[in-house]
Amino acid sequence: MATPTAGARPDEVRRHNRTALLRRLHVDGPSTRASLAAELGLNRSTIKALVDGLAESGVVAERLPAQRTGAGRPSLLVLPQPQAAVVMAIDVRVEQVAMAMVGLGGDILGRHSWNLHRRTREPGEVITHIADSAKLLADELDVTAVGVGVSVPGVVRRADGMVHEAPNLHWTDVALGARLTAVLQAPVHVGNDAELGALAEHLRGAARGSSDVVYISADVGIGGGVISSGTPLRGAGGYVGELGHMVVRPGGRHCYCGCQGCWETEIGEAALCRALALPEDAPRGAVVAELRSLAADPSSVSHRLGEFTEWLALGLVTVVNMLGPELVVLGDLFTALPQVVVDRVRATVQQRSLVSRAVGGTRIVSSPLGRDAKLIGAAELAFEPVLGLV
Repeated sequence: MATPTAGARPDEVRRHNRTALLRRLHVDGPSTRASLAAELGLNRSTIKALVDGLAESGVVAERLPAQRTGAGRPSLLVLPQPQAAVVMAIDVRVEQVAMAMVGLGGDILGRHSWNLHRRTREPGEVITHIADSAKLLADELDVTAVGVGVSVPGVVRRADGMVHEAPNLHWTDVALGARLTAVLQAPVHVGNDAELGALAEHLRGAARGSSDVVYISADVGIGGGVISSGTPLRGAGGYVGELGHMVVRPGGRHCYCGCQGCWETEIGEAALCRALALPEDAPRGAVVAELRSLAADPSSVSHRLGEFTEWLALGLVTVVNMLGPELVVLGDLFTALPQVVVDRVRATVQQRSLVSRAVGGTRIVSSPLGRDAKLIGAAELAFEPVLGLV
């Protein structure tokens, strides 16, 4: 925990400590007062005052632990109360929009989703449907969202939620943050989908406890999110993470970005469909079903996915050499890859990457959060400013 600056007023210190305590409970769950004091570096009287104040406001509650350890009076558990602060999370995908109300502590209180088609993919149509669905979900759960987080598969300016370009949605310069703020009447924060996937994995998924992580997402396209020294990596203007547009095969297939041979053209959903001898526009369910059938027959994996595996590994060698992560998390469609593919990619990266060998082998795992990763990341994006205000 950062030390308050010298000369800070008592109310600023209390607010800082209160936010740190809430963040600890929100991310890591219930804890005893004694554990909170030790983890946050605060004395017990300070923790008592903070917890008592939060309990009086209904933000936390205390109860006896389910199991007692040792003799004497058991230490009470402090639990965040989900209804005390609720945010709305929205994950805009190429073919679907998912929405959830998420309470303090990360509990999903309710959710809704709908499919997108060519006409309903227009920004105005999407915004209108979001506004209607948000009201229905809020009324059904009898909650009010104090903040909104939105995940979008494109280049997003985090400062104001401007979607500069989302090619697979055919969006250009869409003021999504401002337009949603106007219709939802709540602060709206918009982020790139892969960046928010990385945030979710770092806080609640495979990357908990890891400081340097790369999250690679496969939907229709390929995106990447980076956690460096425990902090999301953002480029100029907040634009970063277009790892799918590294050129890995000069003279290869044309990419919609204007280049040829992008990594996305070799390992994106269309490339995976080609490898599986499916139509490039095959339904997602058919692709997943085919991958699961391959997992049951490992002997056929090399024949069907050998070249795909090589391109996935080749790109990851470059990513690992450039960014030096201790962990790479494969998300979205990649979570359906047979384990033998993940194992071969891991072995290739460890063999070919100088950085991976230097750090003793970069771990490569599939996301345990699956398709919810970006929705969870959107919720955490909305919670960032909220925790200081509860």
